[in-house]
Amino acid sequence: MDLLLWRHAEAEAGAPDLARELTAKGRAQAQRMARWLAAHGPRELVVYTSPAVRARQTAVAFDRPCRILEALAPGGSAAALRAATPWPDAAAAWLLVGHQPTLGQLAALLLGGTEADWSLRKGALWWLRSRCREGRWQTQLYAVQDPALLL
Repeated sequence: MDLLLWRHAEAEAGAPDLARELTAKGRAQAQRMARWLAAHGPRELVVYTSPAVRARQTAVAFDRPCRILEALAPGGSAAALRAATPWPDAAAAWLLVGHQPTLGQLAALLLGGTEADWSLRKGALWWLRSRCREGRWQTQLYAVQDPALLL
């Protein structure tokens, strides 16, 4: 299974938290990453997003149908998010658009076996891949992409 973790792009400060929108810089970050995903990502990709406006705006830049996944909401836990996905053995690739610290904690859990406070930069994407070798599941860090490196 491929699991892509995409942190929302740069957003305005303020409250209420769920209503915060992307800044102009954030919209540009989301567009750059969306173009990269369209060119390099899995063809069949199921897209899930946090209910927060900034995450939904980031996901919409990818121009594919997306669904709200409550486990991606700000303040969620890596364990709850892990339980909400079919990791590691689903046939479909999943793209999760969400927030820190949950996405970083999920990456740490899947790659290292325990939650840790790993940081995904705003607008960045981490692509994880699972495989079964000799009856054991393994997790690979397949790609990491930062919108600042994309033109």
